[in-house]
Amino acid sequence: MPKPVNVRVTTMDAELEFAIQPNTTGKQLFDQVVKTIGLREIWFFGLQYIDDKNFPTWLKLNKKVLQQEIKKENPMQFKFRAKFFPEDVSEELVQEITQRLFFLQVKDGVLSDEVYCPPETCVLLASYAVQAKYGDYKADIHKPGFLANDRLLPQRVMDQHSLTRELWEERITNWYKEHKGLMREDSMLEYLKIAQDLEMYGVSYFDIKNKKATELFLGVDALGLNIYERSDKLTPKIGFPWSEIRNISFNDKKFIIKPIDKKAPDFTFLAPRLRINKRILALCMGNHELYMRRRKPDTIEVQQMKAQAREERESKMRDRAQLQRERQAREDAEQQKQELEDRLRAFENESKEARTQLVLAEQRSEELALQQIKSKEETEELERRQKEADEARLKLESEIESERRTKEEILLIKEQQELEAIRLEEQMEEQQRRAAEVEVELQEVRQQEAAAKAELAAQDLHGQHYWSSVEGLVYATDMKLHVNEQNDDDDEQENTNPEDILDEQTAANLPRPEEDRITAAEKNKHLQAQLMSLSAELSESGQKQTQYDVIFRENMRKGQDKYKTLKQIRLGNTKQRVDEFESM
Repeated sequence: MPKPVNVRVTTMDAELEFAIQPNTTGKQLFDQVVKTIGLREIWFFGLQYIDDKNFPTWLKLNKKVLQQEIKKENPMQFKFRAKFFPEDVSEELVQEITQRLFFLQVKDGVLSDEVYCPPETCVLLASYAVQAKYGDYKADIHKPGFLANDRLLPQRVMDQHSLTRELWEERITNWYKEHKGLMREDSMLEYLKIAQDLEMYGVSYFDIKNKKATELFLGVDALGLNIYERSDKLTPKIGFPWSEIRNISFNDKKFIIKPIDKKAPDFTFLAPRLRINKRILALCMGNHELYMRRRKPDTIEVQQMKAQAREERESKMRDRAQLQRERQAREDAEQQKQELEDRLRAFENESKEARTQLVLAEQRSEELALQQIKSKEETEELERRQKEADEARLKLESEIESERRTKEEILLIKEQQELEAIRLEEQMEEQQRRAAEVEVELQEVRQQEAAAKAELAAQDLHGQHYWSSVEGLVYATDMKLHVNEQNDDDDEQENTNPEDILDEQTAANLPRPEEDRITAAEKNKHLQAQLMSLSAELSESGQKQTQYDVIFRENMRKGQDKYKTLKQIRLGNTKQRVDEFESM
């Protein structure tokens, strides 16, 4: 029995390992991968490997895996990547897994600078990436520094400006806060809607030469073929939409494109290697087929997928709304609990203060009682002294009478005694008055004490009622894409592809809505103003512009964007554009 071969397939977010037989075809391996990850929109994707000459190559589905020029490794290495890109992500990407794989691949392209992105747009895209990863912004969780370990901006952008990582994080977070309520999958889609307006999004570039041997770039994407000068991958100079192309073929290094317009000459160019022409042909055929499919009614399978996606989205929206209601109810219950606890604490503080006042009142009452006793004792002492004085006076009078002292001595003594008696009477009256005041004050204190005790009893009863309320509240709460891949060996020199892929009548009826599209930023005036504001701010932070920065700013100054440029480079008939290409 043949020995199995180990294969490792790396997707954008996982590594898969399989054991295949020597006779396993590319399609069988591809089907095994998409079945494992649950992908149905398979026509966008392919398996990529590094061939034995260190060039990235797409696995041919109709050939055996081991018969292709794959590096002999154990395990054999493949990347599962998007091979073809949609014209409009919001219309064509149905499954969440498809959206996630595109999001991760496009984000990687932006961060690695394979796709040029201006600095202000990089910040905007980073904010959507943060929303997709962390969900809604929460100040108590997402504190300064929470993005310290995240790769969010291209190194080029960080090197261009004299901003610290903390300042970059602050600008990303400012936009991140505005995305509150946006679901993670919607954040990925918003990221892609912004990214698809970038000039290099979804474009595969190839080195070519025209008949004058001028070195140029050929760009192959979802909308057609574009020609670029070697110094500028952002601004195509000539464009040919798929609706103008009738037949594609190559002969050795010469690539031949026959236009729908039979009066126009063939559009031919030279590639440096035969392998390059094979890759160009596969990409052209696949993109052309998807271009035609988009302009026809959806197949039953796609309709079913879209219906299922709508149902899943509506279910998620309902679940999210229910979760939001439950979360809000919990927050309200927590707030009410907090308010009741605050009121209970205030009540306990008032009770404590009342008890303190009661203790003070009792102490004051005891002090007044002691004062009353002391006043009573002093009064008794004065009465005793008064009695003694009276007895002394009587005794004196008796002695005066009996001894018959002289009248002057008797009068003097009598006057002194009377004065003393008057003084003692005044003292006694003062003590009696003070005793009466103490008695009145004591009565008032006793009344206050009785009122305080009554109030304390009422507050204790009411506190038990509050606590019961708090406890009660706390506990209450296949449409598969078959690219016309050629079963070519390295010594094959020609692919004539005699059958036309498009006829003139069909081409005349094909719509070209991409020429009238506007960018996501242009649709949203608020977003457009924010991007311009951040761009102006960044221009003041010591920006060191790259070649593509200069080209991008110049295009903006002219009012050009991806779709306006596309419309402009398709002006004139096909013959004029072919002639322009040959004269470059």
